[in-house]
Amino acid sequence: MIDTAFISERIAQLRTEKNISARDMSLSLGQSQSYINNIENKKSLPSMEMFLYICDFLGVEPKDFFAQDTASPSLLYEAVETFKTLTPKQLELLISIAKEMK
Repeated sequence: MIDTAFISERIAQLRTEKNISARDMSLSLGQSQSYINNIENKKSLPSMEMFLYICDFLGVEPKDFFAQDTASPSLLYEAVETFKTLTPKQLELLISIAKEMK
């Protein structure tokens, strides 16, 4: 079971990675300026509908939002989308580089 604190912390983490203020995110979602702040401060939780809007805004799939072993799901998604355009040889090179970085 997911701890509800995880939702608040994950939203804050992903929002911060995108360098977006809580106020700007709230207003972009069509909410009051304190909406995201209230979620991040564990005063409230988003509805399911708003959660899906939040994921879309942050550029993450809901399943990746909850993937606790993935630190930056939006960066991972961007990398995968970029990798789809590479040739097999380029992919092999990137894989070998990634393995060396471990």
